Order: sequence, then structure tokens, then C-alpha cells
Amino acid sequence: MTSVPPGPAGVPATPAAGAEVPARPTVTVATYPDYASAQRAIDYLSDNQFPVELTSIVGTDLRLVERVTGRLTTARAALAGAVSGAWFGLFIGLLFGLFSRSAWWAVLVVAVLIGAAWGAAFGAVAHGMTGGRRDFSSTSTLQAAQYAVAVDAEYADQARQLVTRLTWQASGAE
Repeated sequence: MTSVPPGPAGVPATPAAGAEVPARPTVTVATYPDYASAQRAIDYLSDNQFPVELTSIVGTDLRLVERVTGRLTTARAALAGAVSGAWFGLFIGLLFGLFSRSAWWAVLVVAVLIGAAWGAAFGAVAHGMTGGRRDFSSTSTLQAAQYAVAVDAEYADQARQLVTRLTWQASGAE
């Protein structure tokens, strides 16, 4: 049996290539309309000494939502490219500036300017190559219709009792 090491805080761990994660029978103990509520339930379980490594948050009925943020013109594409190019130039300038014996700030300024110029050029060209097929900017998110808290079957009753207590506390019924 191969175990998966925990990932950094907030980032789900993934198994190594070729590693198999054993399937454990789980039971859904609660469902929530948003991710924050499911997280709150897991946090409550943790606060009450429940073995949270036996829990999962499962999003169901996934959908992709693309929110249009505005019109994308060649000038806006060039500006966005210039900003990202300037950041890249800043990074490169800092690296070169660390090893420069004199006028490290000049190296930094030149790198930022070159990065911004190249970024603007690439942004404008990339937008022009779309031929007007995508003249808008947007952001995309994956959203679930609901989030279920699932627990190993042998701990389901204990988890269900704790989550029910959390619901009572939240409603002020205690």
C-alpha cells in the first residue's frame, strides 16, 4: 500500500506517477452549498480531535464559468503584455543586478524596460493573430453545485454527530 505525502497548506496532495491510492469506503455525512461551509465543517471536526485525514470534500455537478471582464483591444493586449513583461524583466534584472559590480539599479531599470517592450510587442502580435475572434478578456472558474463532506465508513457516525452539533451551534439552537 502506497501513501501520498501531504501537500502544502491549501493544496491537495497528488500521488506520484504510478502510485496507487487505495480506495476506502466512504460515507457522505453532510452537504453544503459552498466550499467555505464544507471547509468549516472539516475544521470543526479537526477542532474536536476527529481524524481529519479520513475525510474528503467532494464537489459535484461541476461547471465552468467564464466571466467577461471587458473588451480587448490591441492597445489593452499590448498594455497587459507590457505589464507581464516588466515583471519578468524585473526578475531578470534582479538576477543580473546581484552579480553586477556597479550600477545594479541601472541593470534593473534596463531589464524592466526591455521586458515591458518585448511583452507589449508579443501581446499586440498575439491579439492581432486572433483575427478578431476573441476581442474580450475574461476569467474562468470551476464551480460545483454542492460540496459533500465524506468520511471513512467506520467513522461516519462520529463525524455525523459532530457535524450535526456544528449545525445546531450555527443556527443558535444550542
